[in-house]
Formats: sequence, C-alpha cells, structure tokens
Amino acid sequence: MQYYLTLLSFGPEGWMDDIFRGIAMTVGLALATLPFGLTVGFFVALAKQSAEPSLRLAGNIYTTIFRGLPELLTLFLVYFGISVPLLSKVAPDASPEIASFLGGMFALTVVFSSYASEVFLGAFRVIPRGQYEGGYAIGLPHGKTMRLVVLPQLIRIALPGLSNLWLILLKDTALVSAIGLSDILRRAQIASRVTKESLLFYGIACLIFLVLAIISSIGINKIERSTNRQGAGR
Repeated sequence: MQYYLTLLSFGPEGWMDDIFRGIAMTVGLALATLPFGLTVGFFVALAKQSAEPSLRLAGNIYTTIFRGLPELLTLFLVYFGISVPLLSKVAPDASPEIASFLGGMFALTVVFSSYASEVFLGAFRVIPRGQYEGGYAIGLPHGKTMRLVVLPQLIRIALPGLSNLWLILLKDTALVSAIGLSDILRRAQIASRVTKESLLFYGIACLIFLVLAIISSIGINKIERSTNRQGAGR
C-alpha cells in the first residue's frame, strides 16, 4: 500500500506533479480550442443558410469533410501537413511541444466547428422569421437585429447541443498524446511504462476525465439555468 501511495504522491518519488501538469495541458487545450471552434462553427452555419449558393456549397463541403474524417486522421493531417512544416519555417527553434499544441488545437477546432455548425444551423431554423421582421420593423439594421434579437435566442436554443460538444471536445484532447503533447493520457502512459503499473495510472486518467466531465456538467447546468431565467424575463 505504501508503494502505491508513494507513486501517487507529489515530489521526486511520485508522479502526481506530472499528472497535474497533464491536467493543465488538457484543460488549456480544450479552453483554447473552444472559442475558435464556436466562432468558426457560427460562421459556417451562416454560410450554410446563406442565399448565396457558393457559400452554402462551401459550408456543406466543410462539414462533410471534417465530420466524415476520423478525428485522429484529421489530427495527423494537420500536425504533419501544416503545423510541423509551418513552424519549421517560421520558428525553427520552437519547441516540438508548441507544434503539437498548435496542431492539436487547429485539428480539434475544425472538428468541433463542423459539428457546432450543425447545432447552430438547427437553432437558426427554430427561431421564427417574425423575430427578424420584428427587429427590422422597429428600425434595427440587420447586424443589430442579429446581435440584439436573434443571438440571445440562438445561444439559449443551441446551448444543450454545444454543451455535449464541449464534453466530447474534452475527451478528444486525449488524441493529442499521439503527436507527443504531454496531456493527461501522455503523462499516464509515461508513468505506466516507467513503473509497470499500467492499470493504476490509466485508472487515474479515467477518474480525472470523469471528474472534469462532472465539473463541466455542473457548470453547464448553471449556465443553462441562468440563460433560461434571462429568456423567461424578456
């Protein structure tokens, strides 16, 4: 028992320092990806419901590609095809971990945004056309109608679907261990290889992802209740 407590301790003989650095990397990668994924997904959704055929086609091609490819294959394509060659030219002295982080963030962004665009598109279709017409009727230009009338409703409608995508994104960060980023899974792999205690450290990784999912669910529920109260008060 003392042996396992030592392995799970902080300090030179334990591995929890490394595990916690992996947690920071995982959460940081997910949080860095989220705003880009939401922004790209929103604009892809706008393109897919545009009156311009070329924009609709581009949006549909985008979502078909990145929803159709396996996430791990997308990660490899981005990392070896974009991230590594670009950094070797722009910043040849950059740490390999920077290339892994940027490659992971870009790959997760395109995957997340392709699914988020479908959530946004569904939310757009739920909002009645009269909401737009009401904004125009009181003299609001299109931009302000979108920002003041449509967007608050859109967020409230899309939030449950986006919440599920956030949990999927949090789990998908484990894929970046395949390109050398020191996330939770990578740290657990190293610890298990050195100590020969694979079940222990992979079990710890499982517990950490479950705790992150529970914390996320609690936060998401609070956000949903807050947006529902604001919507009811309008």
